[in-house]
Amino acid sequence: MAQAQAYAGWVYHVGINSKDLQYCHARYLVIKGRCVDMYKRDPQEEPGLQPMKKGIVRHNLMVAEIGRQIVYGRVLYGMKIHSKRDHSKHVQFACSSAEEIEKWMSAFRHAKDEAELEARKTSARAPSLTEEESKQTLPRMRSKSRLSRLITIGKGPEMLMRARTSMIQEADTDDYFNKRDGDAVEQADWRCFQTQNGLRMFEDVAALQADRGTIMKSVGVVDASPDAVFEIVMSLDKSQRHQWDVLTGDLELVEHIDGHADIVYGTFDPKYFENWSWYRKYKRRDFLISRYWRRDQDGSYSITQISTLHRNRPKRPGLRRVVLNSGIWEINPLPTRSGATGSRSLVTQVMEIESTGWGRWRKSWGKWKKSDYSSFRKTVPYILLCRTAGLREFFKAEAELSLLEDRISVLNVPKEAAKPLETAADTEVTEDFIDAIVSEDPDAGDDTEGLISNIPFQRGSHRLSRAPWSAMLALAAAQLENPLLADEPRINLDVNAFKGSLEPASPSKDCNCWEDPGGKGFMVRGRTYTRDNLKIPGGEPVLKLLAVDWYKSAHRIDLVARHPQSIVRTEAGKKLPFVLIVNLQVPAKPNYSLVFYYAADRSLRPSSLLEKFANGDDSFRNSRFKLIPSIVEGYWVVRRAVGTKACLLGRAVACHYHRKDNYLEVDVDIGSSSVARGVIGLVLGYVTKIVVDLAIVVEAKEDDELPEYILGTTRVNRISPESAVPFQLG
Repeated sequence: MAQAQAYAGWVYHVGINSKDLQYCHARYLVIKGRCVDMYKRDPQEEPGLQPMKKGIVRHNLMVAEIGRQIVYGRVLYGMKIHSKRDHSKHVQFACSSAEEIEKWMSAFRHAKDEAELEARKTSARAPSLTEEESKQTLPRMRSKSRLSRLITIGKGPEMLMRARTSMIQEADTDDYFNKRDGDAVEQADWRCFQTQNGLRMFEDVAALQADRGTIMKSVGVVDASPDAVFEIVMSLDKSQRHQWDVLTGDLELVEHIDGHADIVYGTFDPKYFENWSWYRKYKRRDFLISRYWRRDQDGSYSITQISTLHRNRPKRPGLRRVVLNSGIWEINPLPTRSGATGSRSLVTQVMEIESTGWGRWRKSWGKWKKSDYSSFRKTVPYILLCRTAGLREFFKAEAELSLLEDRISVLNVPKEAAKPLETAADTEVTEDFIDAIVSEDPDAGDDTEGLISNIPFQRGSHRLSRAPWSAMLALAAAQLENPLLADEPRINLDVNAFKGSLEPASPSKDCNCWEDPGGKGFMVRGRTYTRDNLKIPGGEPVLKLLAVDWYKSAHRIDLVARHPQSIVRTEAGKKLPFVLIVNLQVPAKPNYSLVFYYAADRSLRPSSLLEKFANGDDSFRNSRFKLIPSIVEGYWVVRRAVGTKACLLGRAVACHYHRKDNYLEVDVDIGSSSVARGVIGLVLGYVTKIVVDLAIVVEAKEDDELPEYILGTTRVNRISPESAVPFQLG
């Protein structure tokens, strides 16, 4: 019998006890198959040690990222495990790095997959296992020899006091940590206009020539992991920031919005800057910026900073309030040099430049005036862009990265809060583990709504080819006859026979409309991807986009296929071989749904990747359902914040699948992720001015599944919330 995948390591168990007091305890967690054990100490060091808590993962377990939080002055990254039916019943774990918490989330999802598989295998037997049965079928791991076979996450209890750990290479880790570039063709035309002390500065010539403003960026290589660089950029420790940040070193927290957003206030004194005598009227200046951050599935970070207002920080006498340039930090992992052991990151700062006050240059490239260089070097944007160099030199000056990591995480931690472990005599009466153990429905004999049973508790880089682009397009075109659809006569898919609430684009209509951009603007995995990580331009989509609906409702819109006017309810729609419905549920007031209908012109090929996705289980679907975004027109901050990297939607947000008749509907609950909510909140502010392309892909992982094929693409042109149609089933 094959052994179940197992994970082990130290985490923080965070929560509120029955006395409304917060606790944060270091615990050793072991996950093997469906079994979850929690220890006070490392069981590898004490063979025979009994777990303090234990349980069985159920198939309806939900895992959600909480984000960055500060507990007892310590920066932690959390996740929440809760019941699908009742979110109030949950348990929270935290780690010192976003990388570690992502691995623990994957571990719990793997356990959930095991539970779903076990449920299917034992459907004809008893619906649930008792504690004694679980012990017999999935024995506890108490010996040192058994635990030594686990995938270890983290570096032990002493590292819980530090912010960063090196990447752990797991047996099932895919290529995410090697990816650097996006999965859509970038619209910018970056050209280097200045190099100084190893720092390169670029200008987006395409944006300038299109009158979209002046966008610049600085790029540098930093000898540190993306996690370490991210912590330094986000840190509010003034003594630390003053070592690399010339302008925004004095920061203080105004409001912690959630684990992925906050608002900070800062001041700076221009007396240190040359030829800034015109500032003397105001000795100091202050500013307010909102910061939104996310960690992508490839281990990279994006931090968006935009000037804002806040009622708790009004203008102050003697200070002049300034509006800092909108900017984005992008921190991407780089491969380790041959023979070297340290981590490296490619750090990019992108910024919008307001040229008023220091001279404009001509639109034609290469015609800067001499005065433009000297004027630009005296501006706030230039000082901000130079922070990339300051960050690089800051890490170079550190003799040992471990000393740096100590300073990142330990921020005035009380001695009683800094204990990595408690003694065996410590009581557990104030610590809840999970308050979502069994179903509240007395008729649910199979415990379908249980989360984790039998747990006692207290109340309480992908690489782009260097071949010519035309050759890559030819290679993509060669894949047109794909193996996803059956070899049978095709039916005629007449788009005019289907009508959605959002109209198709036309020469006279370029707002509140849609069109099909095709797959050439997206990158997908090539036939040899498992050997060389080569990605190629996507060919024509397998499925044809028939219609788009744009709905609004006071409640979240589920099961749009039940709508009387849905295309699958029409006579023409019922005759289609297969329809994929993607319902992007947008959280707002009111709620919106952007629905895409993709149709096949013939049946699905049996045993093909698309057929497995359409008729497989939700676990398989979640591991393969991929979305590639690309904002081709719009405010540059939104473009960079959304990015162009492929995202496994089933791992990032909650996806609900409904297979019936000739269609598969995928309801994508964007509101289930705080990261996704932050992105959508930013996009909605500019939605009437952006053009966004989306590609749907079923991810190919094995050689016999490659190359990848784009299922469908959609371009949405400048839609307004007011144009949404009320959703009514009646």
